[in-house]
Amino acid sequence: MNLPAFADLLASRGLRLLPGSHAVPVELLVQLNDATITRFTARGTTLRISRFPADALTTITIAAECGCGDHHPRTGPARATLSRYAVPFDERTIDGELEFGWQSHEAGLLRLSDAATHFFTLLDQLQPTPERVLVGVA
Repeated sequence: MNLPAFADLLASRGLRLLPGSHAVPVELLVQLNDATITRFTARGTTLRISRFPADALTTITIAAECGCGDHHPRTGPARATLSRYAVPFDERTIDGELEFGWQSHEAGLLRLSDAATHFFTLLDQLQPTPERVLVGVA
């Protein structure tokens, strides 16, 4: 499975794969139906999904190699990422060492098709979006 096929799978569930996602090692940024953002990573022996508010998503501009403006634009492409100050609402993990007997970096070696199963398992375990409660002020 490649990223476009995974994006189609997500779209069939009403989810959106965001730019900045990559398949090796697996790191996914996904926008949920309620506009919150999830980041799923497979690193070391840990599979982790974190849920962030919609405003945690930001873009960074990659500087051009030379930036002289003559033969290269002064700025490079923009990349979607989470703000460095973003704090997740909720986070779930699978400890591969305990669950599967992984020893070092097996999570980072997972193919996207194998990691997708864990993504959906962890996504189902996330708490619903916190509701805003309006309080009357006298």
